[in-house]
Amino acid sequence: MTAEIPLAPQGAHRLFGGRLAHAEAFTAILADTGVSHGLIGPREVPILWERHVLNCAVIEDAFEADARVVDVGSGAGLPGIAVAIARPDLDIHLVEPMLRRTEWLTTTVEDPGLDNVTVHRGRAEEFHDVLQARYVTAGAVARLDKLARWCLPPVTPGGSMIAMKGRAAAEELESATKVLRRLGVTSSRVTPHGEGLVDEPTLTVDSVKGSS
Repeated sequence: MTAEIPLAPQGAHRLFGGRLAHAEAFTAILADTGVSHGLIGPREVPILWERHVLNCAVIEDAFEADARVVDVGSGAGLPGIAVAIARPDLDIHLVEPMLRRTEWLTTTVEDPGLDNVTVHRGRAEEFHDVLQARYVTAGAVARLDKLARWCLPPVTPGGSMIAMKGRAAAEELESATKVLRRLGVTSSRVTPHGEGLVDEPTLTVDSVKGSS
């Protein structure tokens, strides 16, 4: 299966720089035990860079230097591990409720030697008062209104929820606006990431939490 992994694209070389070897190691793990654990479909292996690793890593520009970032429902470590590789200054916390997945995540972050990643097992709600952070992020694991209920409570005042979304990001934001306001959001916008690094920019909905 490892032979099916394509070489890292130029965008990965440019984004990861001297840490490309870590990204390559993570991609190889996804193609191997990530598939056998059911985290990645076997048909995804040839497009791991574009569909998963690189398009998640490009959201690294959403986070200020040395910030704590919580990745809710981390699953295969996406976007959390990809961002941690690109940004070793960040303090990344992966929250995942399933034991099998947290065991995989723990082994995975040990293999590339990612000392800026901590794995937590549990539902997002269990960590609302435990893992307060300036940034809480998540992949496209749920619609924005539902995701906001999981991700916004641990965001510190003035911090942001960075929710990865697809082409319908603007439509989701419009339909979730009332829910976001009830949860204390003062402003939201759709932000593209990775222009010039990926064929199609990754979109996030960035929601700022008010100070009170």
